[in-house]
Amino acid sequence: MKKILPWIAVLGVLAIIVLWIANVYNGFVAAEEQVESAWAQVENQYQRRADLVPNLVATVKGYASHESETLQGVIDARARATQITIDPSKATPEQLAAYQSAQGELSQALGRLLALAESYPDLKANENFRDLQQQLEGTENRITVARQLFNDEAKKYNTDIRKFPNNLIAGAFGFEKKPYFEAEEGAQKAPKVEF
Repeated sequence: MKKILPWIAVLGVLAIIVLWIANVYNGFVAAEEQVESAWAQVENQYQRRADLVPNLVATVKGYASHESETLQGVIDARARATQITIDPSKATPEQLAAYQSAQGELSQALGRLLALAESYPDLKANENFRDLQQQLEGTENRITVARQLFNDEAKKYNTDIRKFPNNLIAGAFGFEKKPYFEAEEGAQKAPKVEF
């Protein structure tokens, strides 16, 4: 009996360690899934915006057919923005920056398109245009919220995998830091408004 007791104690300690490692690992898996789910919401909101663009372009085209350069710019920016995809489990800061840059180009093109409406009073008064403009504004707000949620989830995940002794388990099982959405270059400067 005295020979068995030390082995039972050793097995008990090993069982506790294995259960602790499994618990920490499962926590990382759950946190990583939260990050990927948050990323899916970001993509969902960008897709919603991309889906609105053809309707907005068609509405504007009816009123401002000679503004083809602006319209084509929006169409091209939408095409570039929808071509970039990111696997959130393998995302790098460079991939996220490229994705954000393509989406920024679309935002700029949409801004030019909406500014064009100022030259066409009939377009500004058109109910379809106003509805689409409101939907785009709402979508931009949803994108901001989705990006913030993604950053929050990435922060929680990154914090978890970097804490000691969690970092030992994270390193052993290949859990890596997730990138964040960052402000675009020049975003800290207020836009200049002139009349």
